[in-house]
Amino acid sequence: MFEHLVIFKFNDKITPAKQHEFVAQLLALQDQIPGIVDLTAGVNVTEETDRIQGFTLGLRVTFEDQEALRAYGPHPAHRAFVASLDGWIENVIVTDYPIPAK
Repeated sequence: MFEHLVIFKFNDKITPAKQHEFVAQLLALQDQIPGIVDLTAGVNVTEETDRIQGFTLGLRVTFEDQEALRAYGPHPAHRAFVASLDGWIENVIVTDYPIPAK
């Protein structure tokens, strides 16, 4: 399995309602894209406010394997989500890593 982590930093135009709209769009991807084992997303509620650095929304996706992760990027549902971010995003951090078998 592979883990895909994304943390979003939005520009000053973002509203709480819009962030929750993005969360709903992300959660819907699990039913739209094959190979997703688990997906969680949410607005950052950490109390460690000195560490936020403006990043306010997180996404974690567990994929069956690396091939499923590779197919996720060009999938039309993912591409539509990425397009919906236009004009809202200031920065994004992404990390992908294999999950060792237990």
